[in-house]
Amino acid sequence: MEAKLRVTLPPDPNPRRPTFVPPPGTCDTHFHVFGPPHLFPYADARRYTPPAAPIEHFFGMAKAVGIERGVMVQPNVHRWDSASTLDAIAKGDGRLRGMIHANPNFTEADHRKLHAGGVRGVRFNCIVRTGGSFDEARFRHVISQVAAFAWVIDLHIEPDFLETHAELIRSIALPVLIDHFANVHSMTGRDEKHFRILYDLLGEPHVWLKISGTDRLLSRGARYKNVVPMAQALIERAPNRIVWGTDWPHSNLFEPGSVPNDGDLTSMMLDYAPDETVRRKILVDNPARLFGF
Repeated sequence: MEAKLRVTLPPDPNPRRPTFVPPPGTCDTHFHVFGPPHLFPYADARRYTPPAAPIEHFFGMAKAVGIERGVMVQPNVHRWDSASTLDAIAKGDGRLRGMIHANPNFTEADHRKLHAGGVRGVRFNCIVRTGGSFDEARFRHVISQVAAFAWVIDLHIEPDFLETHAELIRSIALPVLIDHFANVHSMTGRDEKHFRILYDLLGEPHVWLKISGTDRLLSRGARYKNVVPMAQALIERAPNRIVWGTDWPHSNLFEPGSVPNDGDLTSMMLDYAPDETVRRKILVDNPARLFGF
């Protein structure tokens, strides 16, 4: 089985210092931990095999870049097993929260245990090419299970999902956090159809956006000169409901030379949010409010 799987690249081992000093309490709201597999085995039904990226390596990157808090998003290679997530949170000494995969078979007792361990959100991967899917009945069932804990509902989606399910997103009573710009590539900037839908949804007081995954957009043909004004417009639309993440260790990238330096990714915040007050909201205040730091 191992020989048939694609193998992802390790992260850049030498993160550069950003071109600004991140404020105290800066939070990376989207990173992953892989294994190490001898302690936390990868799922047999995975789509790729990553090199080990233990929580200690994330701490090293975070210290170099200026990140003090984080939200670990449970990766697909660990499927339903949250052991590595709970382990990472425990080692964070209050600096970390967790996000698990939506599992329709979990009970309220399961979610209560995860909540006690620092989990504060549930992620729905709705992207078919990454092994995801969407079933509205299961979606609503999971939301009903986590409602008592006021968890964040995290959506990993393609742009078409916005068009098809905008009203469903509007109807959710919990905070909804959309990953990676909703993967809106925005080759034409603010005139792009899906960007306009995303912009409109951010008018809802419970809808949040994660400005992360820029490396994903660029690797698929987006131009940085279009991503920047897109980010600026979305930040202006909802400055109190935007959060940021590195996507470390960048498991979506397989080609040599494609893995970004996390210091450089952090430096992009100067383009996205030139105003220091707004930048502090995105890096510190907003994630603290959303995830309960």
